[in-house]
Amino acid sequence: MSQVDWLSHLLQMITITGQLEVRCAYGAPWRVAWPRSAANEIPYHVVLKGRAIIEDPETRTTRELVGGDIVLLPHGSAHVLHDGSGHTPGPTYSSQRSAGWMLGANDGQGDRLDMLCGRFFIGPPHDRLIRNYLPTDLVVRAMDGDDEEGVGSAANHLANLVGLMRMESAGDKPGSNAILNALSSALFTLTLRAASESDQAPEGLLAVAGHPRLAPAISAMLADPTRPWNLLNLADLCGMSRATFMRHFQEKLGRSAADLLVDIRMSLAANELKKPTISTEAVAGAVGYQSVSAFRRVFTDKMGMTPGEWRRLARGGA
Repeated sequence: MSQVDWLSHLLQMITITGQLEVRCAYGAPWRVAWPRSAANEIPYHVVLKGRAIIEDPETRTTRELVGGDIVLLPHGSAHVLHDGSGHTPGPTYSSQRSAGWMLGANDGQGDRLDMLCGRFFIGPPHDRLIRNYLPTDLVVRAMDGDDEEGVGSAANHLANLVGLMRMESAGDKPGSNAILNALSSALFTLTLRAASESDQAPEGLLAVAGHPRLAPAISAMLADPTRPWNLLNLADLCGMSRATFMRHFQEKLGRSAADLLVDIRMSLAANELKKPTISTEAVAGAVGYQSVSAFRRVFTDKMGMTPGEWRRLARGGA
């Protein structure tokens, strides 16, 4: 199974939509603070041109972003973006565009920044799956590749996608808002693919999916989560002993394979419970549980509510 398989299966289970909110055209000095996002939201920033410093006030960590850099904050952390000069910024002006997003500008005369900012929305209750298995912040670079290998890379596809976003956000053409939001959704998928292909994939799901020997286990669990997987047959898929598989998987994911399998099954169960004609017993069986009481116990532990409570909440449109 390829990396595309695991990512496609993941995103079939978890509904992700995207929305462009503001295109920033700032001259230094400038500074923008973003509060902590809601549980089902992931902020993103795409630096089209120029330079920005992203700062996490909680961890007091900073990182420089340059043209082509894309940053996602899967945990929705509060953060600050600024030009790095340390100078006091002047006022920021925003104007509403008919396309449905804002154009942010200021009167700074220094180095120019062109940046797209928006957020992804995760269908509940899958935000917990994203936050448990993706890093606090995820930075990848969209790069044009001239050689044959570069042309087909995720980084090159990202560069093409960002180019489309830049063009669509430059005017008020019919359908621009719908196109930008659709491109935002694709941005999420391509960013995850590019991160998993990177030599420095961060700890978590992306590190496992990008590991040539561990990837078959991820693909198998996502493709067929109801199968009674155990450590031995997952290790066999990866060509490892049980002990070696456990050690490498834990090191890369930060959690055990059993933890991931349960979380996948509970996310699938949450989707099934939305269907009005399927019983809790049938859902339990559909996600690999022979005992409905065991399923109820695990679901309640993972989701913070019983299957019945989640069903009522989902039907109520909450």
